[in-house]
Amino acid sequence: MASNVKMLLAGAAVLVIAGGAYAALSGNKSASGESDKTSVALVTDGGGVDDKSFQQSAWEGLKKWGKENGVKQGKGGYTYYQSKTNADFKTNYDQAAAAGFKNIYGIGFQLTSTINEEAKKHPKTNYMIVDDVAKTQKNVVSVTFKSEQSSYLAGVAAAKTTKTNKLGFVGGMESAVVKTFEAGFTAGAKSVNPDIQVDAQYVGSFTDAGKGKTIAASMYQNGADVIFAAAGGAGAGVFTEAKDLNSEKKAADKVWVIGVDRDQNADGAYTAKDGKSNFTLTSSVKKVGKAVVDVTEKAAKDKFPGGEHLVYGLDDKGVAVTRGHMSAATWDAVQAAKKQIIDGKVEVPAK
Repeated sequence: MASNVKMLLAGAAVLVIAGGAYAALSGNKSASGESDKTSVALVTDGGGVDDKSFQQSAWEGLKKWGKENGVKQGKGGYTYYQSKTNADFKTNYDQAAAAGFKNIYGIGFQLTSTINEEAKKHPKTNYMIVDDVAKTQKNVVSVTFKSEQSSYLAGVAAAKTTKTNKLGFVGGMESAVVKTFEAGFTAGAKSVNPDIQVDAQYVGSFTDAGKGKTIAASMYQNGADVIFAAAGGAGAGVFTEAKDLNSEKKAADKVWVIGVDRDQNADGAYTAKDGKSNFTLTSSVKKVGKAVVDVTEKAAKDKFPGGEHLVYGLDDKGVAVTRGHMSAATWDAVQAAKKQIIDGKVEVPAK
């Protein structure tokens, strides 16, 4: 472990997640008084590191990395900066660079333009953008996920579970990235039943849980009984609506939600009329934390993959679906579809 920590001293990292209130840092200084070279920082958007989705996945991965490598939270260790609006992005990048961090990771396509500019200003600093492809520069790596693949499996699960043959898809911001979730989900559902209906709507943000709840209420009222919430923090509104509805029903009559980015099983726990139950059918997981750890470890060994585009999919376990509360038959169907995708027998559309 000691040798691993020494290798990690080769580079600092800042993790930026789409999104300037500065999260206070405690001082972890080296004997020379300079910032410890193992320092890692994360900058969030309005959703924060507790959004139960994309950003939380990245933060949990970063914390795990810190724990496994003896890196403490705080200055000289790892931490996060939090942004309230897009106007805070540049401020947080500047603060991170001024604090001496050597690797700045941007989680979220909204940060691409800022990274393109900052990378030119700081050629000795390494940058990573997740969920988009930045301009090719020696100090920038782009990371994307084949989210359409895990979303396809979620669609299979939904189509095997629905009783009404009506499904819902609630997206956050309508963008190329989120469209991959919709495309995969729809294709997976229609691979089971070509006539199944998929109502796709967008919140317009990743933070407006109230609007997410309103959209979900309308979908459930119109007969959908499974909704895939690919909306970041706004997806919390879908879970709230499902919980409100299900608390008035018996467990066998529940409506379902499919989580996104991280395992949202805990968010589906509730009490039905006839006892405790759970309405999270499964979660389409994007292992952002894995990407954070992978790139950080490469940078620590002076092998930062600058100029490269790294792509994570089912074959390298970069995306997945959880077992959740699928029936045995549904889980078997999902596993069969997964094998077909990995073997190249099914090509999942990304748009």
